[in-house]
Amino acid sequence: MNPINPAGQTFSSDFLQHIRYEKRLSHHTLTAYTKDLEQFCLFLLAECNIAQPELADFRHVRSWIVSLVESGLDKSSVNRKIATLRNFYGFLLRRKVIDFDPMSKIMALKASKRLPQYVEEKPMEMLLNDIEFAATFDGVRDKLVLELLYGTGIRLSELTGLKTVDVNLYEKTIMVLGKRNKHRIIPLTQPLFELIQAYILLKEKEFSGLADAVYLIVSDKGIASYPMLIQRIVKNNLALVTTLATKSPHVLRHSFATHLLNRGADLNAIKDLLGHSSLAATQIYTHTSLEQLKKTYDQAHPKAKK
Repeated sequence: MNPINPAGQTFSSDFLQHIRYEKRLSHHTLTAYTKDLEQFCLFLLAECNIAQPELADFRHVRSWIVSLVESGLDKSSVNRKIATLRNFYGFLLRRKVIDFDPMSKIMALKASKRLPQYVEEKPMEMLLNDIEFAATFDGVRDKLVLELLYGTGIRLSELTGLKTVDVNLYEKTIMVLGKRNKHRIIPLTQPLFELIQAYILLKEKEFSGLADAVYLIVSDKGIASYPMLIQRIVKNNLALVTTLATKSPHVLRHSFATHLLNRGADLNAIKDLLGHSSLAATQIYTHTSLEQLKKTYDQAHPKAKK
């Protein structure tokens, strides 16, 4: 839905173009912002009889937030929608479309911090070392997807955007395009490097000449991989070794960071590998590590509560 002003200009479209081409936010973020704005505009029209979001004020925004909370939406999701509106109205304010920011009195909800879910080391070892994958293209690709996500900690969007030329065969590294179009270099273990080499040869044999073959991970038809394909591969395989409710690519990213930290890796190094802009985002893994420490203490210390 694109709210139109009397002059015919679509401010929401301008904003989405701005964050796509000037801010260069990821496709995933762009999709989330678009849905948030659509939901807000529908609410304004249905509940407040307002067809243009630039006409909304603090009361309308607050009413929408209250409706989201009452619907049972978790606080982190509500806060993301608040962030969307904060960026949107900040954009309108800079463009002098509005004189007052309706978000100036809006505060983010206080949400309890959730520890990231991760798979323990032994189940991951079982999945990647003991379970046999088929020697077919699909089998080799599926194993590589799991090894890359767990072995490098890259995001889903970074994996689907990875191209064959991003693999440095001499340095044994991959170059990843992360959030805000920032590149980072991630080293590969020798087994992962060898798996990539074997997969590339198999892919070239199967799909030589196809335009989408420039992407490292492709479907069984040779087209570029897409989120649903990767999510299905991860979910089906993690189900073999864990009962976690969430079985997603991000769980493997959390597992990568948690296992590194548990084995003594420097937090700043983990930050750089994950592509976090600040150490604050990485520090959540210290809580996970502390929980593991407490668990070990409770199991091993003679004075621990039984």
